[in-house]
Amino acid sequence: MAHTPDLEARSPWSAISDYKEVNIRGYEKPVQGSVTIPGSKSFTNRALALAAFSEGTSHLTGVLQSDDSYFCLESLKALGVKIELDGETTKIEGIGGQRLAHSAQMYIGASGTNGRFLPGLVAAHTDVPQEIRASKRMSERPVEPLFNVLTSLGQKVEYTGKEGFYPVTLHPSAFTGGEATISGQLSSQFISGILMAAPASEQGVVLNVTDGIVQHAYVNITVELMRAHGVDVQHNDRFDRFVVKPQTYQAKDYALEADASTAGYFFALAALHGTTIEVTNMNPETNQPDFLLLKVLEQLGCQVAIDGTCVKVTGPEQLKGNCTISMREMSDQALTLAALAPFADGPITITEVEHIRHHESDRIAAMATSLKQLGIDVQEHIDGWTIQPGSPASTDPLSSYDDHRVAMSLAVIGTKAGNLTISDPGCVSKTCPTFFSLIEQLHVNVDYVKA
Repeated sequence: MAHTPDLEARSPWSAISDYKEVNIRGYEKPVQGSVTIPGSKSFTNRALALAAFSEGTSHLTGVLQSDDSYFCLESLKALGVKIELDGETTKIEGIGGQRLAHSAQMYIGASGTNGRFLPGLVAAHTDVPQEIRASKRMSERPVEPLFNVLTSLGQKVEYTGKEGFYPVTLHPSAFTGGEATISGQLSSQFISGILMAAPASEQGVVLNVTDGIVQHAYVNITVELMRAHGVDVQHNDRFDRFVVKPQTYQAKDYALEADASTAGYFFALAALHGTTIEVTNMNPETNQPDFLLLKVLEQLGCQVAIDGTCVKVTGPEQLKGNCTISMREMSDQALTLAALAPFADGPITITEVEHIRHHESDRIAAMATSLKQLGIDVQEHIDGWTIQPGSPASTDPLSSYDDHRVAMSLAVIGTKAGNLTISDPGCVSKTCPTFFSLIEQLHVNVDYVKA
């Protein structure tokens, strides 16, 4: 089941792609301290795309320098967008309502956000064909539901490989707009991609969402950033009907939030070790759904304190189990909770995350396999796991499945179990290239093995 690393999807910002393995040896001093978390991937790729198609020049600070954002920037540059990185600031000269007059070949890497956000925007502004290809894994993740809606609104998409998957060619067409319907159970990113393109349509777009939205908070982030760029988005309280009239994005200067998803691993370390760890740069009013992990950690016995932008988590002597927890609204943290579960005083069942089978890996199967390799009794369900208490231990390397969230979750286990080897650690560069150096700051011992 292990994946061969797709090295093409690694960027120059990938900090440890030269290493074949890392060994988490545990710790000598208590795992505690303070860390500053890199910028949010969710905010970064939305902000870059919207700034590129805005009228005027935007200045963004706190842009995450990761594989996903690198390939977003490179794709925008290939289209002719002028982008300049100057220290902590990214300067983007937007094209506004201008038309793209030259064809580009864009490579979006393994980024689901790039693959869902860029096509509609690009197709809405082009007078010539534009090609988009993706990594091997991203080319296995279906995008047909997105393109079916965009096509129904007037855009023209040609699959140049397997039907319904990348690679694609976007052809010039009249993006008329109109009314469309999509299921919210597939991916919130599909909804965001349609909304982001909608202002460039001739008639505007009315988007109806059926079945509820998986992680609706991410759609709220999209709407928030669209409004920051001067575009009015109307929606009802249920988030199942959106109205976007024809408009042009306007340039905006702002600072991006720290990544709540990345912060979750450090909160989990405090929970696991019964120590105190603080993340110094969180927005406590964030719309990022993974911030809700703090509520789950409290349920497991942790104490949480928030003072301004500092979030402090103190773990208990013993994590509480004997519970069932839905991770639907914060599914990127499902693996983080699964990493903590073996150390609880009773079984933990994690539910409502069936959709994570279609991310960078089949995350449910990947974590079940990894925990079993570590000697943990785990029952795999369609939508999650039931994980029994145990003492994780293994002498064999564990696969990262070329999945950043698998690698970081296994590293959390390794800090307690010790002597845990993870193959292909460079995959963490998708969202947090500095992950292993950050846990070293908290007294975790990490050995790096060259390829």
